[in-house]
Amino acid sequence: MGGADRIIRLLLAIIMASLALTGLVSGSAGVILLAIGAIFLLTSIVGMCPLYSLIGFNTCAGNKPL
Repeated sequence: MGGADRIIRLLLAIIMASLALTGLVSGSAGVILLAIGAIFLLTSIVGMCPLYSLIGFNTCAGNKPL
């Protein structure tokens, strides 16, 4: 996962968590938003997205296949 992808995921995780935790999005939608935000946070910290691996998508410039 490239640096820009990690930063975007981190920012989206912060936005999603703040929307859910402040009550602007509540109920089931808030829980789903919080869960997606947690996944984005985890993948941005780890630097690897399992879904990218499954579909063969790569955003890291240094690891391009030949």
